[in-house]
Amino acid sequence: MKQTFVMPAILLAVLGASSNAMAADDKLADAIQTRQAGYKFMAWNMGKIKAQAVDGSVAFNKDQVLSAALAIKGIANSGMGALYLPGTDTRSAPVKTRALPDLFDPKNTPERNKIGQNFVQQANKLADVAAGGDQAAIKAQFGEVGKACKACHDKFREEDKK
Repeated sequence: MKQTFVMPAILLAVLGASSNAMAADDKLADAIQTRQAGYKFMAWNMGKIKAQAVDGSVAFNKDQVLSAALAIKGIANSGMGALYLPGTDTRSAPVKTRALPDLFDPKNTPERNKIGQNFVQQANKLADVAAGGDQAAIKAQFGEVGKACKACHDKFREEDKK
């Protein structure tokens, strides 16, 4: 009689441990996918600004540029740093990511924070400049946001393999 209760108990323990591991992987995958979505949405909005205020491939529309700049500002200020959980680097991530392991190294925290804070400041300034509607000023600040993005990519992002 005791054996019939032992096997189900062992099975439940194994399944419980397995589901905890899957839940942890799901949490990590969600963090990566959420941050990737945020960056993709910012990139899409940067593209809208670039087309209108930089390239001129689309007619300049102050309201559309401002909306795009405000979207970038909103995501930049949303606390995306919280999505860089341990285990979401390229070595162990359950979802493909281009974040280099150096991004997660505690010795890089001061530089990582400095780069991130600069990006937020530049995104905030872009929204302020876009509110003024001066296309030349928007173009100049767009370049500063691009430099802030590039600073992080150059240091902490795996290069695109083409």
